[in-house]
This record gives sequence, structure tokens and C-alpha cells, in this order.
Amino acid sequence: MSGLELRNIAKNYGAVSVIKGINLTVADGEFVALVGPSGCGKSTILRMVAGLEDITDGDILIGEKVVNELTPRERNIAMVFQSYALYPHMTVYQNMAFNLELSGKSKAEIETRVQEAARMLELEPLLDRKPSQLSGGQRQRVAMGRAVVRAPAVFLFDEPLSNLDAKLRVQMRGEIKALHKKVGVTSIYVTHDQVEAMTLADRVVVLNRGVIQQEGSPMELYRRPANLFVAGFIGSPAMNFFEATIAGGAAQATNGLRFPFVAERQLVDGHKVVVGVRPEHFASGDGAMEGEVTFVEPTGGQTFVTLDLAGHQTMVLVSSDEDIFAGNRLSVSAPLERTYVFDAETGVRLSAN
Repeated sequence: MSGLELRNIAKNYGAVSVIKGINLTVADGEFVALVGPSGCGKSTILRMVAGLEDITDGDILIGEKVVNELTPRERNIAMVFQSYALYPHMTVYQNMAFNLELSGKSKAEIETRVQEAARMLELEPLLDRKPSQLSGGQRQRVAMGRAVVRAPAVFLFDEPLSNLDAKLRVQMRGEIKALHKKVGVTSIYVTHDQVEAMTLADRVVVLNRGVIQQEGSPMELYRRPANLFVAGFIGSPAMNFFEATIAGGAAQATNGLRFPFVAERQLVDGHKVVVGVRPEHFASGDGAMEGEVTFVEPTGGQTFVTLDLAGHQTMVLVSSDEDIFAGNRLSVSAPLERTYVFDAETGVRLSAN
């Protein structure tokens, strides 16, 4: 197994810069997720690591060896794509064995590797079937098995669950996590789904416009977002934002909304800020802020409530035990330790939480 390092990686298409000096180290056996909106550069980074895309500047190292000039095969990586890319005329066994045959492995070694991967991914009863006879989740497991048998130095996952329905995505997330625990191979997982990234990865890297915004454990990004972009991207439902001005040590929003908070540095009155409060952090009941309920979304254990809070359409998460209906009045409060404040101009977090 090997670690992976990106040193000042850049990618330009003509005059357009899409990756702007990325530095990232992935430890041996670590599972790292690259997450961000469409067009942020995450798939481009994956393709450069794989050798499918030339880099404009910088170095890519796998196991301390610079691989810039090596072909994808020479880099000893394995990719699992959004599309399963299985050979329709081959059986599951043949699909998993094909790359090993091309590499000149003996029949005995191929048999051992394929059977081991099939046991790991519970594909043994399917080895004689063709892809057309499989479900979407089974096809994705075959694609993963084809990667596993190669015993690669690095696994690269490019949005592998995007084609699956919601139930299968949850199931496959568990299977990918279990697979990584078993094989322990250094892995990079690209997705636009932040919930997917947080449930799977040891570390999450948030990208926007070709720049790393923040990296850390899933809960570190959730609890201490570095800036407005990360705060708005990480967490589901998304964080609520209120434009405000510092006045008397608190953030004063429009129409009388006032948010006390603990600042990391002294802020002068008149400083423009943005206040952020997650829907699940509002406390409902006897609060300092009150508004009319405009929309109710029951989900079973919890209810999403949209509240008109002094003109701000605000999402609040409450227990399903509370009977709340559109047109009701609801009072809420924002806990001091769960109120985030960001500089309105730079987006940098100013609060100490």
C-alpha cells in the first residue's frame, strides 16, 4: 500500500485556470473524500491522479515516487466510475478477471484473486451471470470487485453511487466503507453529495473553483467551518444565514433580530457580518424570536419547519412530537455556542465556536 501526495498541482485549459495550486497529502490507508459543487475541480484532480489528464504544474507522488510521466497502468491505481463500464458479453467472473489476464497473471492467481474479491463483496452466487442479469447495486459491486482484484496502491472513486436510487445509495455506502476497512487501501472518493462524503470518509476536503476551502474530519467541518462557503455546503438541511451589523457586542439583523455571540477578535460597531444558525440548532418554545410558520415538512422522527422570521425564510428542525401547522406562531432562540458569525466581505468565520 502507498500514500499519495499532491504538490502545488495546477491545471489550465488555455487561459482558464481550473485547479489553482492544490497541496494535499493522503496517508497510507486513509479514505479521503473530495467534495464540492459541480465544476469545482474535484473530478479533474482525480483524473490527474489517475494519469488520464495531464497536469500543468506541480508533482503527483504515489508512495514517495513522482508519477507525473507514468501511464495509468504504471501508476498502479484502480478506478470505480459513475458508470459501471462492464463488458456486457462477459460474465461477472470474466469481467473481474479480464485485467489480470491482460497483465499476464497465471490462471491459479486469477482464480484466487477473483474468488477472494467475490467472497468479500458477496458476489459468489453471481459469478456466472452477465451484467444484464444484475441489479444496479450488483453491477456496482462487480465494478468494485474488478478494482479490488488488481491489488492497487490507490483506489479512486468517481461518484460511483450517482446512478443508484436512494435506498441503494445508503446500502452501497455501507459496503464501500466495509470494503475499505477490509482492504485498507489509500482511497480518494469524489462526490458532490456532502452527506455521502461525511458518512464515508476519514477526512473531507471541500473544494470551490479549484481551491481547497477547508479539510478535516467530517465533524470538524460541521462544527467549525472556516468560512461561509463551507458552512453553507456542509450540513443538511443547509445552514440559515442572516445579514447583520455589529452593534453593542451582538450581531443586529434587519427587523430587530439580534444574535449574541462570542467573537474570536474585537469587532467594532458597524462591521458587516453574516450570522449562521443550523436548522437543528434552533431551540423552539419560549424564544426571543417569533415568526409565522409558512411550510411544514414531516419526515417521521423530525419535522422541517419553514418560519417567516422578521422577513427571513428560516428553516427550523423540530421533533415530530410537536404538532405544528402552517399559520401557527412559533418562537425560537439561537444558542450562544451554536451561533456562527462570518465577515460579510471575506466570508471568514469570526465567531469562536
